[in-house]
Amino acid sequence: MHESFKRRSAEDILKMITKLQQGTLTIYIGPVSGSGKTYHMLREGNTLRQQGIDVVICAVSTMQRPETVEQLGELERIPSIHWCRQRDGMEMKDLNIDALLERNPEVVLVDGLAHRNREGALHTTRLEDIQYLLKHNISVITTVNVYELEGYTELARKLTGIAAEYTVPAGTLELADEVKLIDVTPETVLTRLAEGHLKGYEGEVLFRQGNLGILRELALKLVAEGVNESLREHREEMGITMTTGIMERVLVSTQYHWNGSIYIRRGQQIAKRLNGDLCVVTFRDRKKALTKEATVFRRNMIKLVEKFGGAFEELAMTHRRTIPSTLARYAAKQQITRIVMGHSRHTRWQELWQGSVINSLLHKLQGVDLFLLADRTELDGERLLPAKLPDTRSTTYRRLSDQEVKKQIGQIQRGKFKVYIGAAPGVGKTYMMLREGNDLLRKGIDVRIGLLETHNRAETMEQIGQLLVIPRDRRTYQGVALEEMDTEAILRLCPEVVLVDELAHTNVPGSVRKKRYEDVLQLLDAGISVITTVNVQHLESLNDAVEHITGIRVRETVPDQILQMADEVQLIDVAPQALRQRMREGKIYAAAKVEQALANFFRIGNLIALRELALRELADDVDERLEAKEQKSALRGPWRRQEAVFVCVSSDKHAERLIRRGFRTAYRLKAVWHVHHVHVGKKMSDEVKAQLEALEQLTIRLGGEFHIHHSENLREVSSILASKAAEEKATQLVVGQAKRLWWLSGYRGAGSVVHQLVRLSRHMDVLIVADYDYDPSGM
Repeated sequence: MHESFKRRSAEDILKMITKLQQGTLTIYIGPVSGSGKTYHMLREGNTLRQQGIDVVICAVSTMQRPETVEQLGELERIPSIHWCRQRDGMEMKDLNIDALLERNPEVVLVDGLAHRNREGALHTTRLEDIQYLLKHNISVITTVNVYELEGYTELARKLTGIAAEYTVPAGTLELADEVKLIDVTPETVLTRLAEGHLKGYEGEVLFRQGNLGILRELALKLVAEGVNESLREHREEMGITMTTGIMERVLVSTQYHWNGSIYIRRGQQIAKRLNGDLCVVTFRDRKKALTKEATVFRRNMIKLVEKFGGAFEELAMTHRRTIPSTLARYAAKQQITRIVMGHSRHTRWQELWQGSVINSLLHKLQGVDLFLLADRTELDGERLLPAKLPDTRSTTYRRLSDQEVKKQIGQIQRGKFKVYIGAAPGVGKTYMMLREGNDLLRKGIDVRIGLLETHNRAETMEQIGQLLVIPRDRRTYQGVALEEMDTEAILRLCPEVVLVDELAHTNVPGSVRKKRYEDVLQLLDAGISVITTVNVQHLESLNDAVEHITGIRVRETVPDQILQMADEVQLIDVAPQALRQRMREGKIYAAAKVEQALANFFRIGNLIALRELALRELADDVDERLEAKEQKSALRGPWRRQEAVFVCVSSDKHAERLIRRGFRTAYRLKAVWHVHHVHVGKKMSDEVKAQLEALEQLTIRLGGEFHIHHSENLREVSSILASKAAEEKATQLVVGQAKRLWWLSGYRGAGSVVHQLVRLSRHMDVLIVADYDYDPSGM
């Protein structure tokens, strides 16, 4: 692009020259001690050493964990400076700066970024030591826990009661050239604790399961924020202004009115539920002074926005007609993904005469959803601080039904299910699955490989170790010899644990089960535990988002329900630059495919966006699990009363996206959801029948119900949908933007199906999903 020919400023050149003379900083971040940060740091050190890079270690604490000690290998150790802390007599280790400068290695591995040095040391903190080494052109790889970062320290203390002994400044991660998240499930940490690999931590509040889940979610969100910033910078460099739909930015548009605070609170709930940012705007005529009442509302609203950590801004208004265009321009500039505002109170005739702000806004928005808030105060009273509905049923003495007994017995007999998830191929999911398999094998557990795809990656094949491979089932399809996982053989052998790669794979036509995940469910039901791998782009509800990001439609998917069924879901995180380097080195695909992959799916913008998508998806999953266990301090907080989501679809290309959006909305609200379609006309063509059948299958896979209704003419569609929504006791409507055709929209847009439906549904929340066609060529 043209940016590559732009002349660099003197400041840019100076920064680049300075950077050439400095070392690089890599930080491994995890939720707690024992998450595996030191293990992975040492593993990377050994890999660098094998590549001929001069690597040493100093002040590294293995805590005598067997797998970590094993990773020391032949790495050279520079003796650290040992000293005893006066207040508790604990032995501490400082970096030996003089020895390191004299040795002058290319890379130093060091633990504990938040460490405080002894009195009289050259620097007060380890961070200062590391910065000193970087200036002397020595690269550093180090580790830190999320609760040791200022800004997260207080939040962690508030949510878990954990107080960090030492901290590092909030902007520390921004100093790093690369930040790597080491994700770990609470179950894995607690297993390590029980096995004695975390000596000295027994009984600590840090290692309560709920606290581990909260710290894990904090770590996921923290790294996701950093990834989002790097994506924004990349897009600016590439001259791309359109939002990706990954990082949610919620804009509340309100007035200095008594219900302004209600809208802000609802907007904050939505932003929190979506793991997004909150912005609030009001429109003000600068020529007119505020009334006393409006002044009070303004002051209270600003305080409320500040309390929620949002941004507040007043926008100039000259006339009511200018509101839509001003709001649309502001949303585009701030990269807003969703606007939240109240329903119009105008009658149809007022809208015909004066125009509709909402409909005008919809015509001007691009790639931005519009969420219309119902005014339910007359029906329900003011529900400003919603909470979960308490379960008043007594379960202590209630006798279980036969069906409930069978269900609970099935759960007890069912195998354990663990999923390794990544942002893209090549991040190391299979490697980690095999590593865990060998760890279990050493503990005397019968582990077999059911299906493995190494793609001829040497480091992956090395991890097979002593694991036995169950031969594949060979079959012929259309004259071609193919191989599939032999599920029946696994059932006969009945190992305790089976490793199964590529969960989203579609089996050869004619197989007993169509998809590999169905084979896995069969194994789980037989009491066989399964450890498997999948990429985030294969989740059914994210299919449209992934196509939006990459321009590539992923054909093989798994229902989100499969991930929700897992006992553990663990993310394998790799920075995009490192992943592209693996690709160039031939560690992911064969040499013939490398350049094509780098130019398409593995473009840097794609990988950054997919990484953020994976981080946020797993953070969402963690929060759902915390809520499921009634953990009061789940980060997103509680939602309001029981919800029912009603999705309205046509049979066009956007229907699938609406269904997926409806599912994700319902999943976040723990709501029932239904999809409804109204067919206009007496006859239905075979093409339309096939389209509707595909939509019904998608709805069923995602756990919803699909309904088809019939109408003689288009005018009745909105009233039919409104009537059915009332029957379903819907609280939220999900619709697509109306097609911008004058013969469907009517005068000033007052007659479109969507507009009529919105007018009939003012007692409900209405989400109008953006209708965009995205060109990913710049990514």
